[in-house]
Amino acid sequence: MARSMLRAGLPVRAWNRTRAKAEALVADGAYCAATPAEAVTGADVVVTVLNDGPRVLAAMRDAADGLAPGTVWAQAATVGDAATSELAGFAREHALIFFDAPVLGSQPAAEAGELLVLAAGPPDARAALAPVLDAIGRRTTWVGDDGSSAAASRLKLVLNSWLTAVTHATAEVVALARALDVDPQAFLDSVAGGALDNGYMRLKSAMMLNGDYTATFTVDNALKDARLITEAADRAGVRLDLAQAGVARFERVERAGHGADDMAASYLASFDEGA
Repeated sequence: MARSMLRAGLPVRAWNRTRAKAEALVADGAYCAATPAEAVTGADVVVTVLNDGPRVLAAMRDAADGLAPGTVWAQAATVGDAATSELAGFAREHALIFFDAPVLGSQPAAEAGELLVLAAGPPDARAALAPVLDAIGRRTTWVGDDGSSAAASRLKLVLNSWLTAVTHATAEVVALARALDVDPQAFLDSVAGGALDNGYMRLKSAMMLNGDYTATFTVDNALKDARLITEAADRAGVRLDLAQAGVARFERVERAGHGADDMAASYLASFDEGA
């Protein structure tokens, strides 16, 4: 995402918990900041893309001395609805203009600047954020005028629930086909071009059939998001049996040492402890 901003001609001051990751952007024109406060000092727009809500909040607290009232803050990580409300509270305390702006897309989409941005925030401040969103995404879907409502983060959870459900269903279909001595390709050929066909299913099934779990979205991150989904469902009083089972599948493959592999490794959960 930072490289997409740089390609668009935007100045980028980068900070990362692992300094080497920020240093890797210097060759592309970024400035590597030593601290969060240094990264945000003088910034018109601050973008956070850390793993979860507590890490985002910790980084922003460390950045507090460099934050100026009226700075636009786009929170682009998937942190869930509850954490988004907490982060919006921090923004109010520091007079920041808060945008709830999680992104949808795997690593290749991020590298190409082709993410889908889901955003909620005040219309009168969107012009300041537009160059950033245009740089990182192929499209921005606006879902609300108040970032503190977590409308974008709630939509992100709904979308991620579909992605994980498709991944797990694909994993079980491939596992069942092989267990019944059915060529999984026969299944794929049977649904091709019809209502049961699905591009994401084909992407993940290819990884499963090839045994190539090179990560575009890791099991660890998928499990974090799956837990956010089930926690949000519990708070809303809705029962998600499939999502709960999906959490258990990711937990099995994570215990087997596949946390850094692609979420398509859900396939391995159909066998002995995900080995």
